[in-house]
Amino acid sequence: MTRPEISVAPARRSDVVEIALMSRDLIEEGLRWSWTPSRVAASVRSSNTIVVVARTEDRIAGFGIMRYGDDEAHLDLLGVRHDYRREGLGRRLVEWLEKPALLAGISAVFLEVRGTSHGAQRFYERLGYRPLMRIARYYQGRESAMRMGRELGCCGQLESDVWSGLTEVLPPTRAPGAVALQLIARAMDRS
Repeated sequence: MTRPEISVAPARRSDVVEIALMSRDLIEEGLRWSWTPSRVAASVRSSNTIVVVARTEDRIAGFGIMRYGDDEAHLDLLGVRHDYRREGLGRRLVEWLEKPALLAGISAVFLEVRGTSHGAQRFYERLGYRPLMRIARYYQGRESAMRMGRELGCCGQLESDVWSGLTEVLPPTRAPGAVALQLIARAMDRS
């Protein structure tokens, strides 16, 4: 049986509950649920945050949430359903989210991952992220985190069908939120 095609696009308001439930089940297991529907909805509405989903015909296979600042971005969440892992979907989501940062002139992306999640740490290392520091009791005072980071533009070009060709249309600027919104609007127009 072949897999249905998976599209990657900005999240819709109607995706908020499914994203929050995926976060609870895939990422926050064993912790108090912090990425509730209201918190995910706030990210969807935020002008300096992009929430992206990988969608199959009938459900969300994965999602990512990234906040953009003046000089750096922060990957808040990344989740891929167990039955879609090891198929390049996580990589596609991260590249999709990194591209607006790169175009906006943001120099680095940071993230935290559970200290016990060695598989996730290896995944991010394959994408060019490096361990920076261990943070004791980062998760609700109970579990340590590993902070990881990546300098953008240092580990090869990002290749994403959605964003190809947009660098000529929208030159780099120092207004990441505005650039991200312009890129999303253009990408949605192309699909």
